[in-house]
Amino acid sequence: MAGEKKTFPPLRLAFVVQRYGEEVNGGAEYHCRLVAEHLAKHHRVEVLTSCAKDYITWHNELPADLSVVNGIPVRRFRVKRPRDTERFGRISQEVFRAPHREQDELRWLEEQGPYSPRLVRYLRKNRDRYDYFIFFSYRYYHSYHGVGALADRALLVPTAEKDEVVHLKIFKPFFLLPRAIVFNSIEERQMIWSVAESQELKGEVVGVGAEVPSRPSPEVFLRRHAIQDRYAIFIGRVDENKGCRQLFHFFRRYKEETGSALRLVLVGGKTMEILDHPAIYYAGFLSEEEKWSALAGAEFLIMPSELESLSMVTLEAWSLAKPVLANGLCDVLRGQCRRSNAGLYYTSYYEFREAVALLEEDRSLCEGLGRNGQRFYHDHYRWEVIEEKYNRLLEMLMNEDRAASAVRAPAPPGFFDRWRQRTS
Repeated sequence: MAGEKKTFPPLRLAFVVQRYGEEVNGGAEYHCRLVAEHLAKHHRVEVLTSCAKDYITWHNELPADLSVVNGIPVRRFRVKRPRDTERFGRISQEVFRAPHREQDELRWLEEQGPYSPRLVRYLRKNRDRYDYFIFFSYRYYHSYHGVGALADRALLVPTAEKDEVVHLKIFKPFFLLPRAIVFNSIEERQMIWSVAESQELKGEVVGVGAEVPSRPSPEVFLRRHAIQDRYAIFIGRVDENKGCRQLFHFFRRYKEETGSALRLVLVGGKTMEILDHPAIYYAGFLSEEEKWSALAGAEFLIMPSELESLSMVTLEAWSLAKPVLANGLCDVLRGQCRRSNAGLYYTSYYEFREAVALLEEDRSLCEGLGRNGQRFYHDHYRWEVIEEKYNRLLEMLMNEDRAASAVRAPAPPGFFDRWRQRTS
């Protein structure tokens, strides 16, 4: 049950992830950092990662040494070569658009990066330094080769999305290797079961919590950005792959057809041009405090992405009792909205228009959905719940290892064995 105390001694845990640090802006990386910091209350935690900050180039920007981030030791390893985007694009075309061999997929994985053989060598040489290794994101070089080398001590947090990568041939046997898989959602688990053609994979649906501030102050955000109108909010990377281009066109059309005074506020870094429209406001990348203030002042959150393994910002919205409007083509978001009864979803412009109109005009609906979301967050995603699930899984693995060691250990000599030893 959630809230139970850990009853076993601290373990030595290595978190292995592609990038790490407070300055790293990425869902899986932030997810890893939060879990590492929370499990450090119970265990001896160390992070093993690359020297890169940018996930497109993988340039070595941070020193290859041992540092400390929020009290956690972080050991960084150099990337042997940065990504050549032209070569990576060419290999991606070969792998995803043409017949190919398994070695082509392994070459794609190397180009995907971060290509750090030093990190993988360290994992192999230091397997006995840690009790378990927790790998984040299945689709990277360090996870594929690290889990392959340390399968009996590896936990995998796949952060898998329903895209073409998960169906590469190399990953079908890969998902069978880890001792346990920490799934982000029921839908992610079902997808990986399907890819691996097995429902016998050991693991649990866990997810991640949120660092919810006690009193976010929307007034601070509104005053600083001179916003007076009601607004919906998008939080995340403003990127075409996150569904932002469609969101811009849908929102502009909604404004033109309805005459609504609602604004759309965007929070986060960007990799694409933002539609120039008076009702669309780009606030940029904000501090955590200001991000929460912006979210607290919003009417609802819009999540337009088709590819998510969980969506941390959706959980953050629900923690503040904010309803969510999600892209219904994303199995995970659609499933989370249904289970929580805390959000609406759309699969076309017309569904988007009707959903936005409902959320904008029906205050009681918004409040009801928000209350449902807050309950859902409290029951499944508070940090006490997340920590207990991780500890329960770790304790199960530790007990299995102890039982296996007891079976392998030679039995102590019995009476007749001792008598023979004395008389021989």
